[in-house]
Amino acid sequence: MPNKTSSRTTDPLLHRLSVLTSGPQRDALTTGLRGIERETLRVTHDGRLAMTAHPRALGSALTHPSLTTDYSEALLELITPAEHDAAITLDKLDELHRFVYSVLDDEILWNNSMPALLPATDDGIPIAQYGSSNIGKLKYVYRVGLSLRYGRTMQTIAGIHYNYSLNEEVWRLLHADQQSTASAVDFQSERYLALIRNFRRTNWLLMYLFGASPALDRRFLRDRKHALEQFDADTLYRPYATSLRMSDLGYSNTTAQAELHADYDTLPGYLDALAKAVSQPHPAYEAIGTQRDGEWVQINTNVLQIENEFYSTIRPKRVTYPGERPLHALGARGVQYVEVRCMDIDPFEPTGISLDTARFLDAYLLVCALEDSPALPPAAYCEANQNFGRVTLEGRKPGLELTRDGQAVPMLRWAEELMARIEIAAHALDALHGDDVHTRAVVAQRAKLADASLTPSARVLQKMRDQQQGFLAFNLALSEEHAAHFRARPLDAAEEKAFADLAVQSLAEQAQLERDEVGSFDAFVAAYRAYTLNRFSV
Repeated sequence: MPNKTSSRTTDPLLHRLSVLTSGPQRDALTTGLRGIERETLRVTHDGRLAMTAHPRALGSALTHPSLTTDYSEALLELITPAEHDAAITLDKLDELHRFVYSVLDDEILWNNSMPALLPATDDGIPIAQYGSSNIGKLKYVYRVGLSLRYGRTMQTIAGIHYNYSLNEEVWRLLHADQQSTASAVDFQSERYLALIRNFRRTNWLLMYLFGASPALDRRFLRDRKHALEQFDADTLYRPYATSLRMSDLGYSNTTAQAELHADYDTLPGYLDALAKAVSQPHPAYEAIGTQRDGEWVQINTNVLQIENEFYSTIRPKRVTYPGERPLHALGARGVQYVEVRCMDIDPFEPTGISLDTARFLDAYLLVCALEDSPALPPAAYCEANQNFGRVTLEGRKPGLELTRDGQAVPMLRWAEELMARIEIAAHALDALHGDDVHTRAVVAQRAKLADASLTPSARVLQKMRDQQQGFLAFNLALSEEHAAHFRARPLDAAEEKAFADLAVQSLAEQAQLERDEVGSFDAFVAAYRAYTLNRFSV
């Protein structure tokens, strides 16, 4: 976010908030949408990765709208509907967890971003299966490709994705106030990209406040070189780390992705960068090829097999129509919402994220959306990445400095400046709602700036020391506590039946797809490369 104010007003944030809160459409700010996608590994009671298939009672991972798998057969993904109030979103997430626990037998959900005890070898991690339809096979082949490019171990890391949008009336009001000559669709996309640029510059703050993975099981690294310290015989950590998940030890970029700089200044620029990545071959992946012994092992040999392979802390998104690829949807109808992808699972929260965290994110993202937002040229892009990486590994280090516009700045001073802006947005949201929930959420996070021991990453390490437990034992105990929490609160009969019926319906939909399948898989892959597929994402 910029330091200088706009030339047309003394404070762009205050001006835009005034536009949105003083007229007859003042409720527009209260009717945006937020949804959560929560990843979690199924594990046994001794903390080992579950080797069982995705439970049939949860429905089809291919067609179920709320319960699916990510990379591994053991990596569940729980997806809430989009709601106007984060409290409702969290309630829906809670219900999903309670249903999952109603059908899990002798397994629990691992409540940490870094994985539990994995199989002895990388290829022992089971890849998710999606049935015999062509789209099911394609999803599987994509994941085989990921394993060859990045290894299966990295794909067992889990996180929270926070989907956020503002009511389109917000953009209409700002479009009129700014007297923009852009079309309504283009203006909305421009403002979402402005949000993303501000987010990219300041998302290190989220790592400090919410990073919760300062330690990991040593076997996760599989003898890779590292600069971690030894906590105990089987646990490695960094003393001031906030999120090893988001550091170069977790979602590390390959050379191919490291060279890919998404253009967040304009939507055409972003689409062009991603379109090139999904269409340009990469030598290392060409060496792998697309087939081995007659079996497909990659969708293609390009820098990215598909758009979603691009590892980013935030993405511009648009709901797709049947037969439409994500880039085409963005190009045709513009940006509809953003997906925040850098949030660690909070090991102390049963659902992996607290309502206070969601309230803070709503205020923070509103600031990102309403502040002025300079372009993000390559130098600024790299500076943002470096700040983010520094905080993942050293965020709680006393006196830590970051770089802002090429100049060193104390992290805590910059954080306080950001908090003052976020508090303004929180007050505005609370005034519209007639309560103080967003303001209290900001106050709770501000306390972490004054006392680093309040951060989740510091709490994890301190409790591990106090309880004399390593990474696995500590997180297994917490996961068991959360399992008991959900099992003690079963759904009522009507809720249980609704979820069970949805599971049965999804299985029937998958079976219908497989019965109706026509054409070869080779032809299906060719159609996918030509961007002419059906309603399922990969």
